Amino acid sequence: MTQLQTPATEVELQHEHSDVEKVVDPKQKAIILTSVILPFVALAVGVYFAWGHAFDWSQLGIVLFMYFFSGLGVTLGYHRLFTHSSYQAVRPLQFVLGVMAGMAVEGPLIWWVATHRRHHQHSDCELDPHSPHAALPPNATFRDRVKCFIHAHVGWLITDHETDSMRYAPDLEADPMMRMLSRYFPLLVILGLALPTGLGWLAGGAYGALLGFLWGGLARIALLHHITWSINSVCHVWGAKTFRSGDESRNNVLMGLLGFGEGWHNNHHAFPTSARHGLQWWQFDLSWTLIRVLETCGLVWKVKVPTAERQREKLLHA
Repeated sequence: MTQLQTPATEVELQHEHSDVEKVVDPKQKAIILTSVILPFVALAVGVYFAWGHAFDWSQLGIVLFMYFFSGLGVTLGYHRLFTHSSYQAVRPLQFVLGVMAGMAVEGPLIWWVATHRRHHQHSDCELDPHSPHAALPPNATFRDRVKCFIHAHVGWLITDHETDSMRYAPDLEADPMMRMLSRYFPLLVILGLALPTGLGWLAGGAYGALLGFLWGGLARIALLHHITWSINSVCHVWGAKTFRSGDESRNNVLMGLLGFGEGWHNNHHAFPTSARHGLQWWQFDLSWTLIRVLETCGLVWKVKVPTAERQREKLLHA
């Protein structure tokens, strides 16, 4: 059974500017813009239809189901498994997590992984694709900081150069299933819209299908996008720094809860291969809880968590 290899980001490599020479294709930029703007439009339309009567418990259930289903695909699959190999999983589970994550509409699997590994390799430095600090000039003004924050949150999707996946994700490029999941990303996007539409139809006929499409589909994508992007922006500006990580990553309580544990970002940057991001008992990490359940079921193994000694060694104020 083929398993994922150790990610390139965990090896101390020196990357040159050639990593990012190729500019993102204009057609790809148009697709990205559509995926950013259209869900916001759907949210506005959904609010209009819901005002006073249309949005009910069935629609709320569809939104929450799709948010958890696709969001956990990103955290368990794209991030902790495929990017950082923080645990190993049986092939069917790898496939299911890849499909779930594709429904979040955050990009093809290999592109997502390569971009995130590049972020870790150059965190808050010049080649970091979405740092709110790297481009700040000396004596930065408030306007400069706002501009860099917007870039880190969403602007990088339009202005950034294309990451070399053969340099940052050769293990996934060599895996036929990973290539297939990336290649069929558009079909996963369609599935992520069709599923809530179908659930809405079952709950309320044609009108329920429309609301399911707007809320469980497009509006849910908008919400999930901005929670994910907030890990890039908010969690590098606001929050607590517990460990030495060599960058400005922060632990943010709100993002920790809304992002299924991803908001314990300083913990993650200090220990990138850890399957557990919420390292303190009070730092709730839903993704970690589910990993433990999957481990108990025998579906995952080699789960990585830093020892207490390693954590003490990296404490910022030790």
